[in-house]
Amino acid sequence: MKLPFFLASRFVAGETLADSLPAVDALNRDGLHVALDKLGEHVHDRSAAVAARDTYIDLVRTLAGRDGTAGLRNRISIKLSMMGQLIDEDFCEDNLRQLLEVAAERDMFVRLDMEGSDLTRSTLNIFEAVYPDFPNHVGPVLQAMLKRTDRDIDRMCELGVSVRLCKGAYAEPAEIAYQDMGRIRERYLDYMERLLQHTDYSGIATHDDQIIDATKAFADRHDIGPDSFEFQMLYGLRRETQREMAQAGYNMLVYVPYGTEWFPYFSRRLREKKENVWFVLRSLFKG
Repeated sequence: MKLPFFLASRFVAGETLADSLPAVDALNRDGLHVALDKLGEHVHDRSAAVAARDTYIDLVRTLAGRDGTAGLRNRISIKLSMMGQLIDEDFCEDNLRQLLEVAAERDMFVRLDMEGSDLTRSTLNIFEAVYPDFPNHVGPVLQAMLKRTDRDIDRMCELGVSVRLCKGAYAEPAEIAYQDMGRIRERYLDYMERLLQHTDYSGIATHDDQIIDATKAFADRHDIGPDSFEFQMLYGLRRETQREMAQAGYNMLVYVPYGTEWFPYFSRRLREKKENVWFVLRSLFKG
């Protein structure tokens, strides 16, 4: 059964790029940076992977050519599993290089999303293969819940890479991932401090007020200016907070997903917070 898109419309800007661009423009007008993401994952067909690469290239060209974005750090966010990662890593790397060549020409940053733990090592390996050639235009996501992230943070700090740090939204076993939110938050705060001190313009991706307040306090104590990093939140969540933080002088980026393959992303948002479930249920019964 195909679910109606309006269920996901709180968290997904549209099913097409054209439908989504007005949301991007509205966020930009409020001084918010945007990371645009074409939803989809786990491609197993080479022609589909090439099509995804070309879609990402068109996305870079479209986003880079928008008016009214001076001073904003708009970018795209991609999943390597859409570009052939599960088919052949060399094939995927070649697709990524073609994308990054276009992104570098237009000074557009490309964030490599982190998917389930089965793809973590592969994603970081591909990242390290392309990073020396595109050091200012590509960076990974790391998930605080994964136990391996401690050493991955060390490596990214060694390289000085811009990292998007999140808690992690995938269900992972206890052998490789922390399960207790208090412990995940503890690790997150440690990683945040290391990233702010040793990397350039990393993203603190969270809706957690404890982490937001701790990040602000740490930056103040260590004379780390607000232009040295950014906060990141998801489209449709804490909208007023996003604008308030931008007005207070912090860089705030909003992750804006779009596309017809929205159900896996939508499901993860529902699992994260019961408030999201209630929002969807209320929308079903509106007159």
